[in-house]
Amino acid sequence: MIKTVTTGTQTIAVRKNLEIPMRDGVTLVADAYHAPDEKARPALIALSPYGKELQALALTMPPQRRPSPMWDGCIEAGDIARVVGEGYVHVIGDLRGSGGSGGEHIGNYNAGGVSLGQDAYDVIEWVAAQPWCDGNVGMIGISYFGSMQVLAAAERPPHLKAIFVSGGHYDFYETTYHGGIMWFMPRAAREGRGGDSGWAFTDRIKSRMLQNVDPGEVERRVAERLADPDIQAWPNLVHTLHYPVHHEAWFDIVTNDLDGPWYEERNPITVAPNIDIPVWLELDQGRGWTLDGTIELFQALPGPHKRLSIGSYPPMQSRPWIEEHDKMFRWYDRWLKGISNGVEHEPAVEVFVEGSREVVTADQWPPKPVEHRPLYLRTRRALSAEPEVFGPEAAAPDGFFQAPLTVTDTVEVLSWSTAAFEQPAELIGTGAFHLYAAIDQDDTNFILRLWDAAPGGTRQLLTTAYLKASQARARPRPVGRGQPGAPAHPQGAGGAGRDHRVRAADLPVRRDDPARAPAGGRTVVRRAAERRAQRAAAARRVPPAGGPPGHPHDLPRRAASVPARAAIHGVRWPSCRVARRGRNDGASPRGTSARRWTAGDGSPVPTGAAVRRRSGSASTGGSSAGAWTAPSSICSMWMPST
Repeated sequence: MIKTVTTGTQTIAVRKNLEIPMRDGVTLVADAYHAPDEKARPALIALSPYGKELQALALTMPPQRRPSPMWDGCIEAGDIARVVGEGYVHVIGDLRGSGGSGGEHIGNYNAGGVSLGQDAYDVIEWVAAQPWCDGNVGMIGISYFGSMQVLAAAERPPHLKAIFVSGGHYDFYETTYHGGIMWFMPRAAREGRGGDSGWAFTDRIKSRMLQNVDPGEVERRVAERLADPDIQAWPNLVHTLHYPVHHEAWFDIVTNDLDGPWYEERNPITVAPNIDIPVWLELDQGRGWTLDGTIELFQALPGPHKRLSIGSYPPMQSRPWIEEHDKMFRWYDRWLKGISNGVEHEPAVEVFVEGSREVVTADQWPPKPVEHRPLYLRTRRALSAEPEVFGPEAAAPDGFFQAPLTVTDTVEVLSWSTAAFEQPAELIGTGAFHLYAAIDQDDTNFILRLWDAAPGGTRQLLTTAYLKASQARARPRPVGRGQPGAPAHPQGAGGAGRDHRVRAADLPVRRDDPARAPAGGRTVVRRAAERRAQRAAAARRVPPAGGPPGHPHDLPRRAASVPARAAIHGVRWPSCRVARRGRNDGASPRGTSARRWTAGDGSPVPTGAAVRRRSGSASTGGSSAGAWTAPSSICSMWMPST
């Protein structure tokens, strides 16, 4: 049945509740929007569990920006009226088990059931065969919709000609945990919290743990998680573990706090090498929580026609989502309509540099040659290009005592700052923070932040890093992950232990979106005990060949950069001492205060600088911690060599 709707002066034909058969007999439903004539056109497909009726609000609700109470993070399928006006058919469908579609949705991204990439293949080929489609298909949508594009393209449906992916979630572990520290955003997207409607739930949304795992193992896992102080500190996590019905997707996340096969299965980055069509990856969130995954996906794509755009750092995009459409239509006009607009001849990489507000372009990532420059934590909270000259007997470790958050709202922080810059400096790329610390609790969360502090007292957060102390054990890094200055840390069971010394905990520090600091500013590295819900980077320690005992080097990388506005959750706040001579290699993790850094010779710092900084720990039970002497601890900055 076809009906027409009017939005402004535009009339749009709508084909409601189209039934699309899957190869296993399940039927998915979708709506198609196009101009009110019989002409066949290219189609852009949007697939998610958020509900096609929610996406239809794009026709009646003006785009909202935060903090509007009308902003809904799940209206992400794109500007329907503009898609139709640009000469495309906009197809919006419900994934299996959600909304009006049949079948079961088992686990996050249906990783416990039928491959969502397989379903997307069937939808694409069905749409291409319809009389209102000319056989050329692309995809559209941000976030979950973006992840679906990568999963679909990896299946190689013959009629999918190109994809334009904005803000997708590519490494699911990175999206849910950072360095072993849980982030609450995925719960909002699934269950509808904090301005999100969440999934279009049905009684066919199933928990992968409850469906596919032995009940005894589930019971053991639940008991183990309930004993974790990070869980005990959050009543809603205790509630989810006891009552998983209607919390199935979040239950699966809470009961799987370590990286591994559970998260690697159908990881878009893992399947990316199978993609053989043009791909444009776009991220307009600057230091957004999917930035590192976007870069890793770009590097994994075989090409030859692949693009990467990293935009500025505005608030969250509008909902309904309307941004980046100009780029998207240039891409699809070329690959779906055959219009020679030259987009394929433009530089493959473009990056907005905060501070200078310039756009750097290149044919590779990073867009400029880089060099690594170390920074050392010094006495009197200084951050210097020169290591500490005194031993621990004269240069005592920094430390603090964090009272339990049941009796105080004060979060203790340690910070180190460089001297004022004498020349402008530019940072871009990935780095690491090598940490030496001692804690008096069984475990803790290390959170570091890197700031650019201006002479007038204002400051800008550059990047953040996270690590749960118990995740700092050495394990072999995955193939293709873990480069000098970019540690990767697959997680495994283990514990730090009370009075434990974290001899060399590496925190991956991403500075993927460049920042330029003017002369006169300074860099501040700040370590704070923060108890908020945010993601972190997991780390493990790998001793280097020829390095000093206990010296960290080239750790396997997992998660890295974190959004400035996200929060760390479930931190146990032990006091912590940080060794002054411990070594740091990288940009900056969250939990540290402003930092000033300068090029050692006064010359401009090239893009790609990673600064090494210190991390602190926090504890829910009032306790103290301190750093002990260790091989030199440094922060290294990655800078363009030009």
